[in-house]
Amino acid sequence: MKLLRAIFSVVLAVVATVLVACGGATEAKAPPTYTPDTIAAIERYMTPITTARSRMDELETLIEKENWIFARNFIHGPLGQLRGSMSYVSRSLLPNDQPEATKAADEVFQHLNNIDSAAKERNYPLARQQYQEALKDFDAFLKLIPSQS
Repeated sequence: MKLLRAIFSVVLAVVATVLVACGGATEAKAPPTYTPDTIAAIERYMTPITTARSRMDELETLIEKENWIFARNFIHGPLGQLRGSMSYVSRSLLPNDQPEATKAADEVFQHLNNIDSAAKERNYPLARQQYQEALKDFDAFLKLIPSQS
């Protein structure tokens, strides 16, 4: 009887081990993707961003003409809402894209602040250089944005 009880306990332990090892297999998760609603929301916030990017040529003209007062007004006026829109879009991207988008957006803002400081000091070479860097970072940001097409 003791032998039968010992064999039964071993068989029960083996069955329990097999059930625990084989049960509860995790399903492979699909990589995160953008839903149509998310893309639509991103595109709504992209409208002022793309408008600002298309108007960056105006800032270049103001820098070239060394029209410092209007350059500063342009940064604080038409480009003033850019930070909020870019921040929202950055947070709406997939988790893998968020850090790069946030970094590019922060760099755009830093360059705009540097242009503002250069305009205040009437420093053409610095304003010109920061403008070129701002364009580069702005375009890097735009490349990270998904579209419905």
